[in-house]
Amino acid sequence: MATNPDTPPDPTDPPTDPETAEDGLLGDEESLDLAEGNRGRKQLLLYLLSLPFWAAVVFGPTVIAPALLGVSEIDGSATILGVGGVVGVIGVAAAVLWLGSGIEERLRMALVSYSIPFWMIVMWYARTQQMPRGRYAVAFLGGILGLYVLSELDEPLIEGNWVETALLVVSGLITLGTSGYLFLNYQQVAIDTVGRATEPQILMAFVFTLALIYLTWRSFGITFLAVVLVGIGYGLAGPQMPGPLAHGGLSPSRILRILVVSVDGFYGFLTRLVAAWIALFLLYAGLLKAYGAFDLILRLAVRSAKYVDSGIAQTAVISSAVIGSVNGSQTANAGMTGSFTIPLMKKNGIKPETAGGIEAVASTAGQVLPPVMGAGAFIMAQLISGATYVDVIISGLIPAAVLVVSIAMAVHYVAAPQIDDPEMDGLIGDAMETRTVVLEAVKYGVPLAILIYVLGVLQYTVMTAALYTVISMIAFGIGIPQIQALLDGESNREALVGTLEQTVDGFREGILVVAPVTIILAAINGVVDILMATGVPTAISLTLLDLSGGIAIIAFMLAMIICIILGLGMPTTAAYTVVALLVAPTLINQFAVPEFAGHFFVFYAAILAGLTPPIATCVAVTCGISGGGFWGSCKEALRISAPLFVLPFAFAYHPELVSGTFDYASLSAGVLAMLGSLAIIHGINYRFVFGRGQTYGLRVAFFVAGVVAMVHPSQMVQFGALAAVLALYGLQTVIGRPNPLGTLRGAAGVFSGRKR
Repeated sequence: MATNPDTPPDPTDPPTDPETAEDGLLGDEESLDLAEGNRGRKQLLLYLLSLPFWAAVVFGPTVIAPALLGVSEIDGSATILGVGGVVGVIGVAAAVLWLGSGIEERLRMALVSYSIPFWMIVMWYARTQQMPRGRYAVAFLGGILGLYVLSELDEPLIEGNWVETALLVVSGLITLGTSGYLFLNYQQVAIDTVGRATEPQILMAFVFTLALIYLTWRSFGITFLAVVLVGIGYGLAGPQMPGPLAHGGLSPSRILRILVVSVDGFYGFLTRLVAAWIALFLLYAGLLKAYGAFDLILRLAVRSAKYVDSGIAQTAVISSAVIGSVNGSQTANAGMTGSFTIPLMKKNGIKPETAGGIEAVASTAGQVLPPVMGAGAFIMAQLISGATYVDVIISGLIPAAVLVVSIAMAVHYVAAPQIDDPEMDGLIGDAMETRTVVLEAVKYGVPLAILIYVLGVLQYTVMTAALYTVISMIAFGIGIPQIQALLDGESNREALVGTLEQTVDGFREGILVVAPVTIILAAINGVVDILMATGVPTAISLTLLDLSGGIAIIAFMLAMIICIILGLGMPTTAAYTVVALLVAPTLINQFAVPEFAGHFFVFYAAILAGLTPPIATCVAVTCGISGGGFWGSCKEALRISAPLFVLPFAFAYHPELVSGTFDYASLSAGVLAMLGSLAIIHGINYRFVFGRGQTYGLRVAFFVAGVVAMVHPSQMVQFGALAAVLALYGLQTVIGRPNPLGTLRGAAGVFSGRKR
């Protein structure tokens, strides 16, 4: 669909002017929105002075001073921290009221200003670990919920919605107050009186539960709210449940003890995992965005995709998959990168349904890409006994490669025939100078290399590696632009101020990314603890055994259906956690699936919920951007992602795919899975030139042969299936020519040595 020059531009179209394009494909990266003139300069000064102030308050008493004095910890450090914290909080509040103008600006200033000490404390804990992780997680959850409320208050206040404003403020005060109480009395509630609770504590737990349920609904909508309520309701209504799902029932007070007072439930292992591991990686993602890395990824994707016919569509595959790997939600990622890639695809002739399907699948694929795997890698490393984070990301390499290559091929099949005249040159303006490319590579590449080296070679903890990565990203994010300014003859002062502003904005971006992830994992942790107390994993195991009759393939199919249902409406981390605790044990214990294979089975199966109708949340987001029909977009997404529905079965029958080794068994299994997935893609998406009956026959034959090549336990049968694929491809090629018999004779002449 060529663009008519007389047609007014679509406001959703990507930039076509080179100067506009150079400003950023994802918009202005420096999004602090400072006020104009002198007030804006004072606001920026507040942010910049906050950095050294909070660093001194947080790190001075426990890290800097002891190192200078040669002691383990100076006396009165808690007092210094407390006094400094109170002074800082009051000072920030006064500065916000003085320098800000209007509700929206003051709330934004407060969010930015308070995000700085929050991240300083997170980095302090990663450096010192001077308190129990459970107690730190209590403070973390209270702080992040308070910051989330700050980030959400502007819209209801501006609109004059006082009910919503009151609900947010009350929820924020409840979560801060409850977390503060549990933090100060951690020894008593978590150790001394564990299993018991007073009436005031039960009341506190009740109002905290209501507040968290409200914030969960606000973040993720009615679908996930239903999941939380069903989990709590199941705990209460155990005796009334049918068959194997029945249990003795939990009293309301016991449920509230599980959820809050015991410092498990909402404050449990998932919240501790976010606080200790995931948060710093998501801060890294926020800094990457603030420093312009996501924009650079899109530019590189556009440039690299110029050289293939489906290049416009491959831009979505490359950028969405890479950016999605550090984003804990396929739906959120589809909204972020899809806002650029979908209008770009539509502008160059790709149908709205196809564009929406491509972006949905690409964002989903990003959730399985190492090293972050949508934050699922961290949870998997905690749940698999004896596994390290490095083990998990190495195990995920082969299946991720299979999936990405097959998706790229599918996108080529469906998009190339629709593209009229790719207009990619104007999107990104002039090419970067070689010097700029090198500096950008150093700026983003060195922190990533440090992460890989510290984790893989030095084998430090994930928390330490994340801390070093964040610190190095800040150092290079500030330092490299100084070198660039020096080489270009520009003002170093302006470059320094600009990069410091980006750093502060990166802290804000980190809060906006971490808050929803923390909320949903805290809620999921509470639901899972209730379900574990009722014995529901045993019920699921018995149900699977009963329905499958002990036949593995039927059990695997039922397990996949359960994973998809449980994953509906959830981001990656939450969906994986639920199925890993409820479904994976059955596969591992009852059907002898190796532990890594069982967890990868449910991990891949759970993310399918975002693509599977009738919910298909990821597709719902992309078709909203593209303007295409929901069911048509779902159809395109399923065509492109078909191998994703087969890969979990390949893990079950060929666990060497996710063994974390690169020997003959794993590599041969990977090659067979790759070729089988390409056969599936070819059969479903290739445009055959035959009649309807022949076309359907070939599609079914390619699909079945591809599935057998990926899944069958016998490698001989797998090779036989690949031979069938090659025969089908040859038959398709020969029959599709004007003179098939002449083609066969010519081919025979070539093989016999005769000239055609």
